[in-house]
Amino acid sequence: MIPETTASAATRASKQRKNSHDEANSSAAVNQSEDESGNENRQKSARRRKRAHTGSENVKRKRAKASGSSRAGGSEHVEAVTLFQVLTMGRGAMQTVIDDWIEAYQKDRDTSLLDLISFFIQCSGCKGVVTAEMCQSGEDSELRSKMVEELDEVSGLQYKKFLAFPWILTVTWPLDTDNVDYPLIQSGPEGRWFFSEFCDFMSVLVSQCQHSIIFDSYLMNTLISLLTELSDSLVRAFRHTCTLAAVKLLSSLVAVALSLSVGIENSQKLYEVQKRKTRQRSNVQHERIEKKVTELQGKRAEIESMMDILFKGVFLKRYRDVLPEIRSICMEELGLWMKLYSSAFLNDSYLKYMGWMMHDKIPDVRLKCILGLQGLYVDPQLLPKLDLFTSRFKDRLISMTLDKDNEVAVQTMKLLLLISRTSDDALSPEDYQQLLQLVYSSQRPLAAAAGELLFSRLLNTAGPTSNTEDEIHKVEVHKQHTSRLKALLQFYQESELHKHVVYLVDSLWDVGAALLKDWPTLTSILLQDPSSQGPGLTCAQQTVLVEILVASVRQAAEGPSLAGRSGAKKVMNAKERKIQNDDCTKLTDHFLVVLPKLLSKFSESSDCVASLMKIPQFFLPECPDSDNTQAVSALTAEMETVLEHHAGPSVLEAAARTSLSLSGGGTASSATARDARDSVVQSWVDQLTALLGDALKGDSFSADEEKTGDILAKLKKLRAFHNCHNLLRWNLFELLSPLLSVESSEGGAPPEVLLEVLQCLSSCMIWSLSTSTDTLTSREKAVAQRLQLRLFCERGHHCLSHSDPRVQQQAFLGVCDVLTAHSFQLQVWDPSCFGPLLYTPSPKLQRALSTFVCMHVFTGPDCESQSGVSGNSEEERLEELHKRRNMLAAFCKLIVHRVLEMSMAAEVFIYYMKYYNEFGDIIKETMCRTRQMDKIESARTLVLCLQQLLVRLKREQESGGAHPGVQTFTSIRELARRFALSLGDQFKFRECVVMIHRNGIEFVFSEFIQTAETPTPPYLSYLPILSEFSSKLLKPDKKTVFSYLQKHTAEKVIDLREESWQPLLYYRASLLAAAEGEDAASYVSSDRKYLPSRSKLKLEGCKSPCPLSPSDSKVAKVRKSSFSPSHQEKTADTDPFSIPVEPPAKRSNIQGTVLSILNEADDHTVEVEL
Repeated sequence: MIPETTASAATRASKQRKNSHDEANSSAAVNQSEDESGNENRQKSARRRKRAHTGSENVKRKRAKASGSSRAGGSEHVEAVTLFQVLTMGRGAMQTVIDDWIEAYQKDRDTSLLDLISFFIQCSGCKGVVTAEMCQSGEDSELRSKMVEELDEVSGLQYKKFLAFPWILTVTWPLDTDNVDYPLIQSGPEGRWFFSEFCDFMSVLVSQCQHSIIFDSYLMNTLISLLTELSDSLVRAFRHTCTLAAVKLLSSLVAVALSLSVGIENSQKLYEVQKRKTRQRSNVQHERIEKKVTELQGKRAEIESMMDILFKGVFLKRYRDVLPEIRSICMEELGLWMKLYSSAFLNDSYLKYMGWMMHDKIPDVRLKCILGLQGLYVDPQLLPKLDLFTSRFKDRLISMTLDKDNEVAVQTMKLLLLISRTSDDALSPEDYQQLLQLVYSSQRPLAAAAGELLFSRLLNTAGPTSNTEDEIHKVEVHKQHTSRLKALLQFYQESELHKHVVYLVDSLWDVGAALLKDWPTLTSILLQDPSSQGPGLTCAQQTVLVEILVASVRQAAEGPSLAGRSGAKKVMNAKERKIQNDDCTKLTDHFLVVLPKLLSKFSESSDCVASLMKIPQFFLPECPDSDNTQAVSALTAEMETVLEHHAGPSVLEAAARTSLSLSGGGTASSATARDARDSVVQSWVDQLTALLGDALKGDSFSADEEKTGDILAKLKKLRAFHNCHNLLRWNLFELLSPLLSVESSEGGAPPEVLLEVLQCLSSCMIWSLSTSTDTLTSREKAVAQRLQLRLFCERGHHCLSHSDPRVQQQAFLGVCDVLTAHSFQLQVWDPSCFGPLLYTPSPKLQRALSTFVCMHVFTGPDCESQSGVSGNSEEERLEELHKRRNMLAAFCKLIVHRVLEMSMAAEVFIYYMKYYNEFGDIIKETMCRTRQMDKIESARTLVLCLQQLLVRLKREQESGGAHPGVQTFTSIRELARRFALSLGDQFKFRECVVMIHRNGIEFVFSEFIQTAETPTPPYLSYLPILSEFSSKLLKPDKKTVFSYLQKHTAEKVIDLREESWQPLLYYRASLLAAAEGEDAASYVSSDRKYLPSRSKLKLEGCKSPCPLSPSDSKVAKVRKSSFSPSHQEKTADTDPFSIPVEPPAKRSNIQGTVLSILNEADDHTVEVEL
């Protein structure tokens, strides 16, 4: 609902009425009630005609009857509406109502002008009163001094008095106007609808008035004066609304000036034609045309004068307004003026505002400037006037391609693309070099725009061109594509970003897909003989071209979804899916035949064959040619040849994945691929069996360097294929497990061989567990599987102590992965059939895994220097960190999957704060998962973690040493605070928090026996750490915990004035301070202030100076006689940590000191005179 002004009428003195003309001294108050806005009008029948309310409120009744009788025709229903209400009725009704308003203006212009003034005040959302009076003379010297905007604090109203000649307007509104959302800033569709309708109203108003009253020197003067004054108001609603109205008025005047210019041009052409045809006639017609031209030129000059006044009075003041919306409106309209009326606005005196505002701190303002400039540079006729602006602000435009707002950067790149197309020398080679590097941007829209610039700058002009390819010989077509690809290869090599071919292809895909998908041309260039058709590509260029070929295949098959690049379209429509399916069919048909030739030619290059063997992974299985067994046989044979010469990890991984893709279906070609795979694997197993038979003699491994290399190569191939394929039928576990039983000190296998063996055995166990449902058909097989699992874990445990750290890490990861897979299979297996039998790792293995994590994952700077990592490059340091994160994640999975006891997570939680930057996310996720499993047990783990840290710190202090791995007391307390924050909802974790406090109190006092040598508990300093969890206690639980603390301290002689007992003082204060709205520190200070002296305590008959002596503790248990013990109180006596079903009644405020039990205020205790 749009708020409107309230009713008010300014009554003029009778003396002034007699001395002035009736119209000159008439006073009008513009009012409308809020209930009369557009809702009622929208609910009326469409058959009723709605006529403009052609008078102000004080003459409404007088003119309604005349308006109704002259327009209704006797039978039509007439309903008067205001100009503000017409915004709800659409553009068609808007034209009709404005026509009616023009008719009323021609009859009574003062009253109609008041309606128009009311319209702008109402559109500003003003709930105040507008009072108008006639100005006697515009030359009054005291008039400007009366134009004020002030505040009346007594009445709570604001006043603005301004001149809209011939009117002096006074607007009165409440103080909270700025705090109310006025129509223009309303959120949702209402705000957008009002903005559109308001702009349409300004356009229709000027359009309907352009042939009549717009030139009467009265309407526009008043309107411009009104908008100029209100756009300069301190009130944001007035300033925003009237600035929008003023710039839209100027835009409408530009349209009028354009129509006048067209009329002048047509009249001049008619004059020239008439002058040539009617030379013998009289000059009457010529004079009439000349008079019309002169009249139109005068009107245009008058319109331009109005435009100049609006520009200087509104734009120059508001284009740097503090409100970003106003600045955006000004820059958007300025771009429109320069484009539509370039003869007046497109010059350097106006363009400079565009250049200045490109430095605005708000992205939307910068975006409006760029969009406005795009409209100018797209018109070739306007380019000569933009040369100076381009040279002056070119550097700023280039820098805006790196704008923090993605849309601004994208639109700026598109603007620079327009500039480069229209002017060859506008951008220097250095500018192009900087801009073209953005094809590797992480934002795909920006990279695509830069790719379009690259294609138009380098690729589109390379080689000969022609209208159609049919006009060029095939050799010329080949040369043209070759030259384009060479230009692309040269750009890629000069960019020195050799690992981003996929991103380069993605950037060029939208504009150069036809070239990149021309796979016959790409493969023919790769297969051509350099001696046959001139110099060919170099080896480096061939490698890059192969990567481009593979990247184009991936792009066509999967779309523009790349890791690390955002902004791509995630959902494809039906047309895009059809194009993708057609491309997959084409590449399948083509590469089934051509790929074996490519593999044969580049068989010596491991990088090329590793890339080429990825292509079959994108084949379309449903393609008819994909079932070509002969082509598949040729491809697999060529892959087998490649694998005989290469054993690199990239080649083996690509071959294994491609083999899986080819053999995955149920067609004849898939069966052919499976047979080829089985044949290759069988040959590898046979060769490895023979080699190991010679190398393993007894309990030692003996093989020369050549045989060791052959064994290692076969192991790598089997490991790579075993990751993707189920090779259990070759029984690799029994073949390779003896290699782990040989002691390294007694001639064991080399570390490189052990690494591959561990990975192969891990894959064997995981495949065995994942296929348990199908393979375990009897209990004997299940027992055999468990024996293999136990054997693997024992051999892995043995390898944890190997001299080579790589073997240790691989053994750790292998054991963790296998145990995690075993736990998962136990949870998902079907009880109706045989499944994996339960296996629990031995306690020795569990301790070894925990120790390994602490020693190899949580390593400080000293450990890094010992391992030689700290002095290496940043890339190696990140790689080492990645390995450590993998090991920690593998260990945490064992806890989450219940393989290890949850208490073992304490060894990990200890380092939560110390290694927060490196492993904080993993440890935090582990804490959340364990909490989901068992809240109480997870809380016990947190307590155990803190207690272990304190015990270690205590031992180091007693020994006098300073171990760098031991955390300080401050760090332990900070860790406790983080643990407390992670608990979250107090009601959800109520039992956990109570358990933490109970466990902590028992840890400090349960086994403590007070003697003269040990007056305080050894771990009393744990209480301040425990106090970090006091804020998570509910008020009923604070009393319970406090009672439990009293129970454990009742038999102890405690003097809280001694420094050694300050931790207990602080903890007690933390339990009671929350109820008083204080913190523990302030509570402790207040307690010390009122602590009684020893002499006073002795005079009162205390046995000891301690306020918590045994006799006093008995006094604290005396109940009020007026209260009978409730069921809840009895429960609290027997079990202090039982959670009450309903919270107890609100306790009275604690008075006096916390330390003296005689002064404690408790609902269930009374003060007793001793």
